[in-house]
Amino acid sequence: MKRVVIVRHAKAVPYGYHDDFHRDLQDRGKKDAKLVGKELHKQEIEADAMISSPAKRALKTARIIAKKIKFNKNDITQMNEIYEGLSTYEFLDIINKLPIEWNTVFFFGHNPGFHLLAGYLLSRYTEDMPTCATIGIDFDENDWKNIKAHSGRMAFRIIPKMLKS
Repeated sequence: MKRVVIVRHAKAVPYGYHDDFHRDLQDRGKKDAKLVGKELHKQEIEADAMISSPAKRALKTARIIAKKIKFNKNDITQMNEIYEGLSTYEFLDIINKLPIEWNTVFFFGHNPGFHLLAGYLLSRYTEDMPTCATIGIDFDENDWKNIKAHSGRMAFRIIPKMLKS
């Protein structure tokens, strides 16, 4: 079995788009990422690899979650293409080329691309994807190259709102 975990970055500061790449997380975003990471750890979800947009808000979200699930933050791979925007076909091509020895790969990035990606990988997806939404998608395949569109099933969906009392 292979698993893709799609994580939209946590809540970022709202200032203009003249320097979108360097937008930082709000305090709420940091707290939400910690909550999601804690829940992932509680569910014993581990990562073989983490791949993130290099934008500050995505990378910070990745580092916070990595710490909670005991993944070395220095091993997070940054991929410019995630920030620049990938089509669902291009994203599937990246997934198809992942090393066979990895079973669970986390991707950290942005909407609308990640919402579209979830809909593309799952057989059916009609949920929203708010900030720090985390979706685990399982594939009944032993090799990434065999993963196709709409062949995944949702293993879990975590949004910060679900974890707050």
